[in-house]
Amino acid sequence: MIQSIFANSPAPPPARALWILRAAHLGMCFGVRGAIDLALAQNASPPLTILGELAHNGTVLAGLRARGLRMENRVEDVTTPAVMITAHGASDKKLRELRERGLRVLEGTCPLVHYAHRAVKTLVRENCHPVIIGRRDHVEVRGLTEDLAEFDVVLTESDVLGLTERPCFGVAAQTTQPIDRVRHLLGVMRRRFPRSEIRFIDTVCRPTKLRQESAVAVARQADVVIVVGGAHSNNTRELAAACAQHCGRVHQVETAAGLREEWFVEAASVGLTAGTSTPDWIVDGVEEWLRRYTRSNLASMEPS
Repeated sequence: MIQSIFANSPAPPPARALWILRAAHLGMCFGVRGAIDLALAQNASPPLTILGELAHNGTVLAGLRARGLRMENRVEDVTTPAVMITAHGASDKKLRELRERGLRVLEGTCPLVHYAHRAVKTLVRENCHPVIIGRRDHVEVRGLTEDLAEFDVVLTESDVLGLTERPCFGVAAQTTQPIDRVRHLLGVMRRRFPRSEIRFIDTVCRPTKLRQESAVAVARQADVVIVVGGAHSNNTRELAAACAQHCGRVHQVETAAGLREEWFVEAASVGLTAGTSTPDWIVDGVEEWLRRYTRSNLASMEPS
């Protein structure tokens, strides 16, 4: 049964060795990976500036800057002839603003974020009041809402209870929201507004769903869970929160340097997962640290 859930998971080793349960789906998604590859390929001619963070991971961003990529949060600070939109996307209003400044715009928007934009436009065309389930201050949510005359963003039950009744609500979600939260808030909306029509388009991306499901699978089996990802990464925080519902010892780190030996005292198994901005080499580095820790423990058991 375990072999069908976890990728490359061996049978439990002897006592005091950590059984490492690596999630079947983890780490950098194709949308972020594609945006990074595009930025590196296009940076030379002409020079470009990334508008915002290409990945919500400090280690990744430092590496990109070391390779000559410029990143600015404000349009006013752009000094290159070209700008690039990150995988998180941008509104039509923002794209027009950039072009009106004479900038060449390169879009690194994830195709699944494009789908979310189209979904919201469809709901508005159908005369539904748009409601986005997500974090209001997140760059993706800003991109989804900046073109709308009116909208609401909800993340909790209290947010839903604060909504004003409408004939029709059109609901979509930030692509990295946990699907269980989205379904729960939809249920709250339907109970709160029984006379309203509620139309929902599922815009939570498949990579997010797969990572959430795999993270929960390892958390149910592990004594400790390590979630690898940037401190400011929303989807990494959501992975950690999902794991914490099934495992009492969950730690989020950006790299192997953040690991602490005391976390694994008396632990027989450790689950390993990672957010969608975390590259393979960082995940592999964390796993290698865990294997070294196990080898050191086993060596300490040998008679001198």
